[in-house]
Amino acid sequence: MDRREIAALLAYIGRLDPRTIRTDQGEARDQLAQWHELLADVPTATPHGWDILVAARQHIRSSPYQILPADLARPWDSYRRDRLARHSDPTPSADPDDQAAWTAELAGTRRAVAAGLAEPAQARAITSGRDGIDPELEAMLEKVDSCIPPAARAALAPYRPARAAREAAMAQGRPDALSVRCEWCKAQPGEPCRRRRIGPDDGVRATAPRATPHPGRLDLAAAQQAQRTTQTEQPALA
Repeated sequence: MDRREIAALLAYIGRLDPRTIRTDQGEARDQLAQWHELLADVPTATPHGWDILVAARQHIRSSPYQILPADLARPWDSYRRDRLARHSDPTPSADPDDQAAWTAELAGTRRAVAAGLAEPAQARAITSGRDGIDPELEAMLEKVDSCIPPAARAALAPYRPARAAREAAMAQGRPDALSVRCEWCKAQPGEPCRRRRIGPDDGVRATAPRATPHPGRLDLAAAQQAQRTTQTEQPALA
């Protein structure tokens, strides 16, 4: 605010609280200089929510003490901090290789938000479900039934034999052995079976993942699959 705006502010405050009125010309001049020194960087109002007259009126209504310049500077500082806390820097339109222009645009946006000249840019929320998905991407996912293309899946198969065997079994309609716990090696569901390396003293020295599950795990998965099939068919027959 300039000195003319400070004078208008003091006149407004004097109407609400006569204690701030200075009748002596020298005291009034000193008061104007003091308030201008402390509030020179505080605007009268901004397009987005700040009004120093509202801040002054709220203080006079809520506090029994005579208003001081700091009572208006503090709300302005809180206003700036709140806006910057809610601001997520958008990607500048400047060339990223031009570091000076990139930084200048980023800093300019922040200054505009803090000064109340622009609204804070909110970060885009991650939406749940399949709402708003690109139609082309959705058609591709329905076609391949996976986010990994078939060619990439085939190229990865030698490096993950357990998963490749599991996918092949499921594609052929066989039971998924990794859906149950292995009673032999104690592998948990989703984990491949492991083979034990026995030392000369018959102690287990180490374990290594197997490319194929243990036969007992296959039998258990087949039994559970048959049980689920029977439970599904019974209501239909009833």
